[in-house]
Parts: sequence; structure tokens; C-alpha cells
Amino acid sequence: MFAVGWAAFWLLWLMAAFSMRRGHVPWSRGLGIRAVIVVVAILLVRTHFFRGGSHGVNTDPWRAGLGLFLFALGLGFAIWARIHIGSNWGTPMTQKYHPELVTSGPYHLVRHPIYSGILVAGIGTAVALNWLWIPVVALAAVYFIYSATVEERYMTGQFPESYPKYKGSTKMLLPFIL
Repeated sequence: MFAVGWAAFWLLWLMAAFSMRRGHVPWSRGLGIRAVIVVVAILLVRTHFFRGGSHGVNTDPWRAGLGLFLFALGLGFAIWARIHIGSNWGTPMTQKYHPELVTSGPYHLVRHPIYSGILVAGIGTAVALNWLWIPVVALAAVYFIYSATVEERYMTGQFPESYPKYKGSTKMLLPFIL
């Protein structure tokens, strides 16, 4: 069920990419961190890290239920944020030619709700299926925090009056915490 949910989510994401506003991604930024994440992910899959027999596989229905709840909550939050931001959405660290500052809806709760939702869904997957997925979620968190930091520097330059105020009143990824 989780594989189908993730596949549907990423397919929706790919289709939604065609509706985004034009921009560019300075690929030289963060190239090292992207390469490390891809290499680690490939190594984990190639070494069958997640196929360790029954070791660490969840059999507790309460844990599975909690994981499924977090998975659905996270993907739902990310999708809500993607729909709400509309054509202003872009791949991580995209610099839009004519950006708009969106601070309503899920962006009123956190500055990067898409990242937040994907991370919560990842944690839900780990809780429900196998704790060995936590390193993948941690790698994604490192990448998202890096991307958010780069994006925020760009947004501060684009909106020098309003973005610092927004940043001061809204947390990056977790409402009231981080």
C-alpha cells in the first residue's frame, strides 16, 4: 500500500510540474549534497539494506495504523501545499523569474509545507514498515533543510521587506518548533 501511495504521489508531482511558472535552478549550488544523497540511496538499495528478512519488519497493528495515519497526513499536507502555491511551485532551489510570496493556507503554518509533508509521510512509512527507513528520511531532511536555506536567501533578496517578517512569524518545517 505504501509503495502504491508513494508512486501515485510522485506521478502526481511529475504531472503537476508542467503547470509551474518558469524559472531556473542554479545547479552548481548543492551539487555535492545531491550527489551524496543519490550515491547513498543507490548503495542502500544495491546492498539490500531494506531487505533484511524479517529483521525490523513491523508486525504490530497499532504501529502500522499510526504509520499509515502519518503517511496520509504528510502526503495530504504536501499536496494541499502544492495545490495552494499553484504555478509558483518549482523544484527545490528554483529561482522564479516573477516570484510571488505565498503566506496563506499551509504556508501560514510553516514556510516549507511540501518538505514538511514529505518528511512526515517518510516517518509514517518507517513507523509502519521498517525502522531501517529512518536513515533515508534523515537524508531527505538534510537535503530539505539545505534547500530551504538556499531558497530563503533567494526569497529574502526578492522580498526584502516582507520575507523577513514572514520568516520571523513562521517556523521553517514544524509549526511552533522548527
